[in-house]
Order: sequence, then C-alpha cells, then structure tokens
Amino acid sequence: MTIPAFRDQRELPDDDGYFSSLRTDEARPSWDNPSMPPWPEQQGQYAQPQQYGQPYAGQDNYRRGDITEPSLTDPTGWKAGTGVPVVDERPPGESTSGNRLLTVLLFFSGLATSVALWLFNTQPGAISNDATLMIAAGRVTGLIGGYLLFMQLLMMSRVSWLEEWVGSRDLLRWHRWLGTSLLTFVIAHVVFIVYGYALTAGTGVVEQGWTVITTFPEMISATIATGLLAFIALISIRAVRNVLNYELWHLIHLTSYAVLLLGYGHQIAAGADMSGKFASVFWPALGCITIAALFWGRIVEPLWLNARHRFTVAEVVGEGANTFSIYIEGKRLDKLPVQAGQFMRWRFLTANGWWQSHPFSLSAAPNPQWLRLTVTIAGGHTRKLATMRPGAPIWAEGPFGTFTAERRTRRRALLIAGGSGIAPIRALLEDMPPDTIVIYRASRPDELVFRAELEELAEERDAWVRYIVGGRNDPGPRRLFTPDGLRGLVPDVNRRDVYLCGPPGLVNAAVDTLKELDVPDSQLHLDPFEF
Repeated sequence: MTIPAFRDQRELPDDDGYFSSLRTDEARPSWDNPSMPPWPEQQGQYAQPQQYGQPYAGQDNYRRGDITEPSLTDPTGWKAGTGVPVVDERPPGESTSGNRLLTVLLFFSGLATSVALWLFNTQPGAISNDATLMIAAGRVTGLIGGYLLFMQLLMMSRVSWLEEWVGSRDLLRWHRWLGTSLLTFVIAHVVFIVYGYALTAGTGVVEQGWTVITTFPEMISATIATGLLAFIALISIRAVRNVLNYELWHLIHLTSYAVLLLGYGHQIAAGADMSGKFASVFWPALGCITIAALFWGRIVEPLWLNARHRFTVAEVVGEGANTFSIYIEGKRLDKLPVQAGQFMRWRFLTANGWWQSHPFSLSAAPNPQWLRLTVTIAGGHTRKLATMRPGAPIWAEGPFGTFTAERRTRRRALLIAGGSGIAPIRALLEDMPPDTIVIYRASRPDELVFRAELEELAEERDAWVRYIVGGRNDPGPRRLFTPDGLRGLVPDVNRRDVYLCGPPGLVNAAVDTLKELDVPDSQLHLDPFEF
C-alpha cells in the first residue's frame, strides 16, 4: 500500500469524515493563495515523494520503517533487526549536571541558613525540659516549612532562566518531593508547637490548640493556609488527580499562592526567629526573589511573547483516528526561542476554550512560517479544539522543557513514543544525528500517526523506525520492554541517549527496562507535561 508523503497530508480527505464537516473550501490552503503558510516542500525541507511501504532501492534490508514482530530464528529476536552498532563518539552536547549540582548546593545552603537563624537566636540552656524541647522542634520545623514553601513557588514560577538552567524534568521532580516534605514539616510544626504550649500551660492538647488559633496573632489565616496546603496535597495524589478535570485541578493548585500570603503574615507576627539583624534581611529577600520570579515568569514573559508573535490558528487538519493537527501562524516566528521537542501552554481564545490552558508539544520542528501541534481527542476540551476555524487567536506561554537534541550526551539516540507522545518525538527526529532509532508503540495500525513523515525523515536523516503494534498481551509488545527484547532492537542501547514520551505505563516500563540494561540516568530524557 502506498502511504502519501508528508506534504500531501493537509490535502487528504479525513479518515472517518469527522473533520470534513469542520472546514470549508475557503478554509483550505491553496498553492495559489499567498496568505497561507507555505508547505514544507516549498522551503526545501524534505525530499521528493517516496513509495512508502515498498523497499528502498529494491532491497528490503534498506527499508526505513516497518511493523516489527518477534522472530524465533533471527539472533536479535526480531524480524527486521537494526543491524550492527557503529563506533561510539561523544558529541559536543550541552551538559547540565553541573547546573543541577550547583542548584542543589544553593538549596541546601539556604535551608541550613534558615535553621541557623533559630540556632543563633537560642540561648545556651534554653532547652531544659520536654516543653521547651517541643517548642524548639516546632520552631525549627516551622522555619524549614517556610523555606520549602518559597522554594516550591520559585520552582514553579516558569521563569525561563531557571527552567533552562535546571530543566523542567528536575524542577517537576523536586517540586513533587518538596510538596510532600513541605506538608510534613508544616504538620510537624503545628503538632510540636501546640503540644509544647500544652505542656507549659498544663492543659489538654485540643484545648491548647483552640487557644492558639483564637488568641495568637495571624493564627486564623495560618490555619486556613495549612488547610489549603493539605487540600492541595490531597488532590495531587495520582488516584485523586486522575478523577478531577485538569483545569479544575490546576486552578485549585494555584491556591498555593494564597498559602504564601496567608502563612507569611503568621511568620512575621509570631515567628520569634524571623526578627534579628540577619533574619530581617534573609526572609524578606527570599520573599522578594520568589515574588519577582512569579511576576516575571507568569506575567511579564507571557505578555511579551504574545505581543511579539500574535499567534492565530491557520488550520485544523485530521491526522488519523481521534487525532488532529493544529497549524499556527504568527509574527516573527523565526525569533521564537523554541526547539523541536519542547512544549508550550496554549490557550485558544474561542467562546468555549478561552478559560482553559493545556500543554502541547510541537509535532514538527519550528520554522519561520508556521508551528504545528498534534492533539489526540481525550475529552470535551480537545474535541472542541477540532472545531476551531482559521484566524482564532491564541494565548501561549513558554517554551518549556529540555526534551531537546542539544541535551544529548552521546552521538546516537533512541526515541521511544507511544500514543500522543509521537508528537515531540516526530519533531525531535528532525534534529537528531544519523543512526537514530525510533520505536513507535501503538495498539492498532490505524493509530500510527505521521507514518509517512517518519519514514521520509528516516530516509533523509539515515535513521530507522520500528513500529510495535498490538495489544499489551501480544508477543511483540510483551517482548519490547524486556532486556532481551529492547537489546535485540537496539544492540547498543546503553551507549545512546534515550528520549521517552507516552502514557505513564509505557514510560515507566521503558525506564525500568533501560535501568536493567545499565543505561545511565544522564542519558534518559523524559518530557514532563505537568510543568
């Protein structure tokens, strides 16, 4: 079967007719219409059409893409193996390990400083019994909790320099870890302080707790802040989060700013270790840095980005079963600081979508004429996006992510995608070196999006594409994420950078297998969409 090449996709009839009713003839681009973005072949980006699904040069062993199945006779364990690896060389790629180390050192230096404020403010012999010990523990945990809250908000400020310096994957991982730690220290602070005051006053814990809330300054706001923090932690549990609408979850998560505002008044009013010559500089300075980063990352940078580029919808195009692409045009796209593999947060300013912002990766490398997002219908919001008309304005934030080719530490790469994760993988392939291998996991052949584009890019860039198709209990998919199965497809897997994007189950299974194959963590690149 002949699969149409990339340049023809936007002129093809829809697979199921779903998109045909969404566009008029006037909305379709025309080769003679200079107002529409030019197709890729007008820019000289791709080679002439190939008869995909047929061997190149008449030799089956030079075929760049194939649905791969297990084999009982081939030494690799697969039909259509990828061949013998070539000599390994390190590229002159950018390394961020030093950045991460410096960031960790700065974090723990600040943490030590916050604890030292209590140490220097405590007189020798001040801790003489259980009550003073509990109060001291409460003050220390309170200082740590306050510091962690500032760090939480700073990490999620979306300020570009921090995201580029550390990387969104590490920021998201640290944010999750610090979230649990923050709640633990805040609860410990409450328990220790109330228990210590109860021992001092000789009253019950519940009675003393009520006295603290109703008589101490700023304690009502601090109690509300603690309740909000516990609620945010509850909805961040994966099982709970999966039930909530994403936009509702994100809106509730933003109340963490209120936690800062409500809790900071309590720290200033009741914090015995917040005053003093050094403390009166340290805490306000930390607060100013955090608020400035939030203001810059959440307000200034998005305003500048959208005022400069003025994004609008160029066209919505069906790609396959429940999948469509959104082509975006704008001003000065050649100045847009985005790379293949990165994602941005997109808010489509339509009657039913203006209030929702979602992260979508580019599914093609950026160019001066247009950007492309590819969306899989997964709910009411994404279904409505498929009905957008050309000219709809867009509000964007970003770009985000270090899921880019410049983060490679090895000469060759392995790209693994599943489901909608093919979007950034497809874009990344344009920037990857020769001998790159793409493994694309899908349940059915009709779910393979961009097959023609992948194979054309593979031919152009001397890469290979392997499709693993079938249910999770079929032989091929079951074999894929086993050490022997993955090594059979990619013999030199531990000498490659591995880029992973797809459903959590696929990514987790792949990471576990890669760990068994001794692939270092520095060679693993994941695309976090929650940032």
